Amino acid sequence: MSKKNKKDLIRIIIAGLFFAVATITKMEGPTAFAMYFASFLIVGHDVVIGAVQNIIGGQIFDENFLMTVATIGAFIVGEYPEAAAVMLFFQTGELFQNYAVNKSRKSIADLMDIRPDFANVVSGDTTVKTNPYDVKQGDIIIVNPGERVPLDGVVISGISNLDTAALTGESLPREVQTDSEVLSGCININGVLKVKVTKEYGQSTVNRILDLVENASNKKSKSEKFITKFAKYYTPTVVIIALLLAVLPPLFIKGALWQDWIYRALTFLVISCPCALVISVPLSFFGGLGGASSRGVLIKGSNYLETLAKTKTVVFDKTGTLTKGKFEVVQVNGDENTLEIATIAEAHSSHPIASCIKNAIKNNIDVKADNVQEKAGYGVTCDINGVKTFVGNAKLMQENNIAYREVIGNTVVYVAQNGICIGSIVIEDTLKPDAQQTIKGLKNIGVTKTVMLTGDSKTVGEKIATELGLDVVCTELLPDQKVEQLEKLLAEKSSQEDKLCYVGDGINDAPVLARADIGIAMGALGSDAAIEAADVVIMNDQPSKIITAINISRKTLGIVKQNIIFALGVKLLVLLLGATGYATMWEAVFSDVGVAVIAILNSMRALNTKNM
Repeated sequence: MSKKNKKDLIRIIIAGLFFAVATITKMEGPTAFAMYFASFLIVGHDVVIGAVQNIIGGQIFDENFLMTVATIGAFIVGEYPEAAAVMLFFQTGELFQNYAVNKSRKSIADLMDIRPDFANVVSGDTTVKTNPYDVKQGDIIIVNPGERVPLDGVVISGISNLDTAALTGESLPREVQTDSEVLSGCININGVLKVKVTKEYGQSTVNRILDLVENASNKKSKSEKFITKFAKYYTPTVVIIALLLAVLPPLFIKGALWQDWIYRALTFLVISCPCALVISVPLSFFGGLGGASSRGVLIKGSNYLETLAKTKTVVFDKTGTLTKGKFEVVQVNGDENTLEIATIAEAHSSHPIASCIKNAIKNNIDVKADNVQEKAGYGVTCDINGVKTFVGNAKLMQENNIAYREVIGNTVVYVAQNGICIGSIVIEDTLKPDAQQTIKGLKNIGVTKTVMLTGDSKTVGEKIATELGLDVVCTELLPDQKVEQLEKLLAEKSSQEDKLCYVGDGINDAPVLARADIGIAMGALGSDAAIEAADVVIMNDQPSKIITAINISRKTLGIVKQNIIFALGVKLLVLLLGATGYATMWEAVFSDVGVAVIAILNSMRALNTKNM
């Protein structure tokens, strides 16, 4: 509990003792007034002062004003116990509210506790503990076991495992070694790492993430905007109604007593406080944003969280989104020595396809190729143990009049010796492990259309779309054609309430990310283009996190609706009872303080995203 909350608790206890003594001993007259008024001042003086300051500042109609008018009015009409009790219970409710809000904020702060405290900068033969803000690009830092990586960089020596849970939500550690990129905010688990800093603190991953989370609350959802407008007009309206309730009946109803109707009006004022809505709705969204960040999903504002909940169409880029973006050997056809021969031929090539072939072989090969000739766009010609060997694409086979059986695939490398094709190697950009699960999961949660837009060939695109069970696929698209296709999909939406979400790698898809109802950058942690263009950044490489993001947004929106319906429902019921004389100040306290506490506790459920 914070120091302020402790002070407030002490005040409430002292005021409660005054109230209890006066009530138990059944004091009457001036003595009773003195005891109850002392209780009121001890616990509620700050509310009265706040009301006066707000009136001077031009902000009249707030909860301080309502509580001050209601309680002082109760003293004037002689309802001393209820006047003191209302302020006592109001402040008790405020204490619970502050505790709940602070707890939720602390939970989010704990989840996002990734800000580094220091950096060990190499200076000559020693290391100097330095503030991360003062470290420059190009400096060398040492990260010891158990320490948090303070800045983005590249490992220049050392091997270790990094705990990336605070950034990606993943529990499995990531192994790093020389030339591996490391991101600030990760925790070094076991080895000593020497890292060359690539980004200063202001541009580092940890700082960008913290900025996104801290500024997310500035972008209000429609629900929050509604509550703000609602409170602006609602409060003066209920004050006017309360005034009419106090004045009109005694003037026009025979036998009506001023004291009774003033009491009803004061009760009406206490009931009318909108604090349950004003506090719980933003808190729900804040909890949802914090819960999402703990699962490796950064949502830039509650407006985007609200939009995500209405997603009906999800459009995917292919490379780096549904596929790994890294080519691998997926099939070897023909002679059992095909892969080995291709590896020998490609031994000295730096081409990405050559690297895929070399990475696929498990055994060390001592044989070397002679007379190696590499022709760009065709392949490699060489001699292996005196045998003329050709390793390349269909154009290389055709150029040398070698008969071959065509194989369908993203990239196919044919292998021939002595003019005869002995086999082929199929290289493809493989699907991510959870790609199929993602498409299936999206349909299970009510997404009605899944689409893939890709610049790849029709054969490759349609093959992947069939494997994944996508509804629509558009292939061989240039970046501007992707935008055109997205415009068509937006026009085809059955309702303006239905939202379209585009998921891309965040680097080449900035125009489409910006045009969609909501743009999600996939696996783009640290990418400037992703963070700028996207509304949501998924911090690891798993498309299944889209399902997590949508589920969190729907849960959060559900909690917001529950709070609005519950708070307004109870308020309206008790307002009617108060206006007709069936509700006293005690019911008024529950409808204000009790409802607010219940709504806030309900809001805190948005933080729990473990099973989503």
